[in-house]
Amino acid sequence: MTEENRKKFKFFEHTADIKFRAYGSTLKEAFENSALAMFNAMSESKILGRIKKKIKVSGHDLESLLYNFLEELLFLLDTESFFLSSCKVKIDNKNKKNLKLEAMLLGDKAKNYSISLDVKAVTYHEMFVKKQKGKFIIQAVLDV
Repeated sequence: MTEENRKKFKFFEHTADIKFRAYGSTLKEAFENSALAMFNAMSESKILGRIKKKIKVSGHDLESLLYNFLEELLFLLDTESFFLSSCKVKIDNKNKKNLKLEAMLLGDKAKNYSISLDVKAVTYHEMFVKKQKGKFIIQAVLDV
């Protein structure tokens, strides 16, 4: 893991799965870093931003929004071989029961990189999105 990524997310011991915490000074930054953590768990290669994509997801709370966001990224990996390099997220949380996320993604074809781990799914197990001491923390567990 690069020194730059050490400040964005951290991995934890977890039996048979991958557990991470992503951090951000804003909610959108924490969501962006959670996406980076998930793809960094699969490959430590430097991914080039050759392909652009735009996605939209919604959720009834922050955890379901996170789940739907990460699952959509896995769906793109599985169906289009899209491997994420970076993303810029916008979150509309004015309506607390219908949160919306829009993301501009940069990435490349997965076949161009060494992928050491297959993430099968995102889980709700031990998931949280919270604000603590003025910073946002996201925790998620990935089924591998």
